[in-house]
Amino acid sequence: MRSFQDWAASENIQDGQRPWLVLGKGPSFAKRDRFDLNAYSLLSLNHAVREQPVDLAHAVDLDVIRDCPEAFDENARLVVLPWVPHVKNRPGKKTLDQLLDDVPLLRKLDNENRLLCYNLGTEKKRRYKDAPVVRVRYFSVEAAIRLLALSGVPVIRTLGIDGGAAYDARFSDLSDKTLLSNQRSSFDMQFKEFAGIIMDTDTDLAALDTESPVRVYVATTEDQMLSVKVLEYSIKKHASMSVVVYPLHESGIDIPVPKDPAKRPRTPFSFQRLLIPALAGYQGKAIYLDSDMQVFKDIKMLWNALPEGASMNTVISAGCSGRTPQFSVMVMDCGILHWDINDIVQSLDSGELDYDKLMHQMSIADNIERSVEPVWNSLEYYKQGETALLHYTDMPTQPWIYSANPLGYLWVSDLIEAIDNGFIDYDYVRDHVERGFVRPSLLYQIDNGIIDGLLLPRAAKKLDGDFKAPYVKLARTGASPWVDKKAWAKAVVRSLYQRSGMSSMVYRLANRRR
Repeated sequence: MRSFQDWAASENIQDGQRPWLVLGKGPSFAKRDRFDLNAYSLLSLNHAVREQPVDLAHAVDLDVIRDCPEAFDENARLVVLPWVPHVKNRPGKKTLDQLLDDVPLLRKLDNENRLLCYNLGTEKKRRYKDAPVVRVRYFSVEAAIRLLALSGVPVIRTLGIDGGAAYDARFSDLSDKTLLSNQRSSFDMQFKEFAGIIMDTDTDLAALDTESPVRVYVATTEDQMLSVKVLEYSIKKHASMSVVVYPLHESGIDIPVPKDPAKRPRTPFSFQRLLIPALAGYQGKAIYLDSDMQVFKDIKMLWNALPEGASMNTVISAGCSGRTPQFSVMVMDCGILHWDINDIVQSLDSGELDYDKLMHQMSIADNIERSVEPVWNSLEYYKQGETALLHYTDMPTQPWIYSANPLGYLWVSDLIEAIDNGFIDYDYVRDHVERGFVRPSLLYQIDNGIIDGLLLPRAAKKLDGDFKAPYVKLARTGASPWVDKKAWAKAVVRSLYQRSGMSSMVYRLANRRR
């Protein structure tokens, strides 16, 4: 019997000549006939092997093998199982080699050199030689994708791997037998693990019926790049498909300046969003975001929020803020938007185009949809479990500028996490401090693990005494409305809660219920 890893190395599956397609039982399996599957190496999950010849058939539970042995034998070139297969969603009593006499199909596969194994993380002691351990938390698809990704497969697509709580009609006979038999409420939890796989391996992972990767264009300047890096990290830590982030100030395209000062951009990056269709080659979709943002949910939700025929989709409103809706969050169809920045500025100069209508109504676009939920542009407001994107719109109180932002702990937490995970280099932060782009006390927070700036000691706060933000001077604009005894008290309680270990226990219990 061979380990999956040894087989993968011998087959050189990481060469990328053919991407891998993982087939599951979800509703999108019905789209199978729309694609040329011959262009892919195929891996089926559980009972999906019933419907399709595949290169690899993967299962975690032995029950699946016993349910349809003929399908595994006839349709799978190779079968992949954990060294300790599960029985009824828990590690079984026997290892794979001990099961050869119990399950005739396994004996046959082994004799034909068609049986592969791997170590599943649910079994702590019984291991197959020195094969790597593959983590799984919620569903078997996580193990299958991680096996491919850890073997160096550069591109993985999925079909029938959906959220929700339903199978495709072809598998309706299994609904009362295997559907969510692990007591999860839906398949949504698997996507959290996808994000980790992508972060760990840099694999290009996406659904077959979804344009990939997600292209996110961020308006920024060099002094805002630390916030862009944290934004990028916050996107990718939650993204169940591959994402590429493009800082727009690195586009290489010069933006002309309108002749009339009243029609000139209010910020150095106001016009940058108008470059996106050209940068995308006038093809496919794109997401536009400001640099002063942080994401808490899967960006795929926003990526898929562009109705057919719409040139773009933006947020319904600014929520309860009472502010005029801004086009600071957009999903765009670059194939429809034939923008040219030189033509746009020329139209401003000629009077053909009104500045306010351009910036506040995006008047150069037709068929604008406004159906993105306000949680995707939450202005200075955060509610755990609901907020998808937090927008730090008040420049004087942005967390990298001002230590006492009551929501700053969210941003600093992602910053420290990104440094710990090697996504952001500590020296990069120090360089931005030395160049006057961000406040000096930020280094003190990182060095001392103080997530909440409201709890900084007086000596640390003094470090910011001479600091002047690149665009806004705190002394002149003031940030005191954000700071009060209530905010400080919340910070103290939050800190004690985190240190007590209660937060991790609550998290574990919540995940069990899901």
